Amino acid sequence: MPSSNIQLDDMGRLRHFLGIEGLSQAILTEILDTAESFTSVADRTIKKVPILRGITVANLFFEASTRTRSTFELAEQRLSADILSLNLSTSATVKGESLLDTLQNLEAMQIDMFVIRHQDSGSAHFFAQHVRPGVAVLNAGDGQHEHPTQAMLDMYTIRHYKQDFDALRVAIVGDILHSRVARSQIHALNLLNTGEIRVIAPRTLMPVEAESLGVKVYEDLELGLRDVDVVIMLRLQKERMQGALLPSEKEYFRKFGLSQERLRLAKPDAIVMHPGPANRGVEIESGVMDGKQSVILQQVSFGISVRMAVMSMIASQSGLQSGGES
Repeated sequence: MPSSNIQLDDMGRLRHFLGIEGLSQAILTEILDTAESFTSVADRTIKKVPILRGITVANLFFEASTRTRSTFELAEQRLSADILSLNLSTSATVKGESLLDTLQNLEAMQIDMFVIRHQDSGSAHFFAQHVRPGVAVLNAGDGQHEHPTQAMLDMYTIRHYKQDFDALRVAIVGDILHSRVARSQIHALNLLNTGEIRVIAPRTLMPVEAESLGVKVYEDLELGLRDVDVVIMLRLQKERMQGALLPSEKEYFRKFGLSQERLRLAKPDAIVMHPGPANRGVEIESGVMDGKQSVILQQVSFGISVRMAVMSMIASQSGLQSGGES
């Protein structure tokens, strides 16, 4: 029976990568296992494998991002893809061209795979619904919806340091309401049967229906951090303060900033994560960010392997691999 999930082909394999929601534990585990097989590529003299040789990947970043764009480009280079990266903040869409027109013009250039980051939720799904058969779409972040490759590199980081998810307590701290990263993380952690997921935020930055996502809700940081194994800090978007959702940066740090003292409430071997870019002294203290429990820089490195894994899985299962037809 054909799959009703646009991300999957008729055999239930990854066709596009648009979000964690709707995927299975088996697919997430396959991504993590495949990423692990790619970690050694970085240690080679020639950091390349021929999996995407002859395949053209277009990076369409309508919204700025240093880490996500750079790690996608490095992943594509290591897979031997031909790469087209466009600065779309000054593109034809700004001049009035529709998203569909942009897609059709790029497809005329024989693109095989699109990596898209866009400020509007649902934009990656829109692309996936309109591309030609055989063309793949990867979501690099869409509005307040999802950021699936960030979530998967976070899952890889957690598994690397903690092995099993079952007994873990994971705390996600910050702007839960507006964070596409948090949404994807929560979906992934639930799929991987994480022991306990906690979300910690001011009431103004907590979704009303948060508990229905399978998490425990805390408005007190110190209470929420007690005995956790993993602390994931989210970037505080400063425009939230201008919108009267938050007080000053100083006040936010006083109540919800991760200091060394507060980190001691977590387990002694707890790891600290952050998707970046981090605001030092706002959501996280420099001593914590640079401390021995921080794995923030390791997350960036793991992101290359995870993005290689997703692209290679899609390519191998859709006939794109190594010179396959588009």
